[in-house]
Amino acid sequence: MTQPVSSSLEPRDPRRVEHVAVFSIAQYSFVISAASVQEIRSTDSLGGTVVELDRPVLRKVRHIVERDARLYYVVSGYEHFHLPQSRPTTVLILRNAPVAVLVDRIEEMAEMRVLLSLPQSFRGEECTWYRGLTVLDRKVLPVANPMGFLNAGELQRLEEHNPGLLLTAAPRQDRGRA
Repeated sequence: MTQPVSSSLEPRDPRRVEHVAVFSIAQYSFVISAASVQEIRSTDSLGGTVVELDRPVLRKVRHIVERDARLYYVVSGYEHFHLPQSRPTTVLILRNAPVAVLVDRIEEMAEMRVLLSLPQSFRGEECTWYRGLTVLDRKVLPVANPMGFLNAGELQRLEEHNPGLLLTAAPRQDRGRA
């Protein structure tokens, strides 16, 4: 009796693999699903039109940016996660939310094989910030929830306190690009 020939020398891992980006803010590292990120840009080469909010209602959102005829609220990563102020150099433009997140840098692209539930000690707003925890390179990292950077209530507050902003920001693109 012969055994089937395997084309791979390493045993296959049956766990589902998710491609992720590891990013940092201050000295803290986070993970986000690569599928939830439309684009990663340097703040120096962002392009598009940046508009300052006349009436910021959330400390973490002071601008919107127009990219490829879409508008995104720019969320400060350190303000969102309540971290020490940092110098963001990278923008994560999210795919399924009107959000662009300022982070310090991308550390690496990786494969996530394990997503653990948050411990029961997580009871506050951080439960919406994170999908869970993962282990990469022997480090436990929080996995950011892309829909947690701006929840439905925050989006509604932004739109109520800046009426017409999303309607009037697009025509400004003709006046100049950033």
